[in-house]
Amino acid sequence: MTGMKEGAGEDPFAEESSPSESPERDASESETVEEQESSTAETESKGATQQRTMQIPYKFRRDGVQDGRDRVPLFLMPDTKSAERDALRELEDRFDDDVSLTDLREALMMVGLDHLDEVAGHLEGWGYGMTFE
Repeated sequence: MTGMKEGAGEDPFAEESSPSESPERDASESETVEEQESSTAETESKGATQQRTMQIPYKFRRDGVQDGRDRVPLFLMPDTKSAERDALRELEDRFDDDVSLTDLREALMMVGLDHLDEVAGHLEGWGYGMTFE
């Protein structure tokens, strides 16, 4: 073989430049393409940043409710246990989904940690802070 026919290796989708187009127009079109590519790159970069900062919620990234947690003993008075059971039912109704008792207990603990003044008030009701002098 002596070679390919003329045009056989060319890109059939490539645009041919016409002689009527001026070099000035080509330059401005080139700048526009560069600006578009830059804008696209920025958008893709922002999307990648959003993907990196978005975290999968704990419920979906764990293998079980005990993953990443330390076991601690928890002893509850009967009234507290009953209130916990009621809270679990209410939250399951709200979410229309099962709620893990372990997740509920940790959520209750986290909310309590955010509201130490209320916790202190409850502890005072149990006698903390009382003195017998």
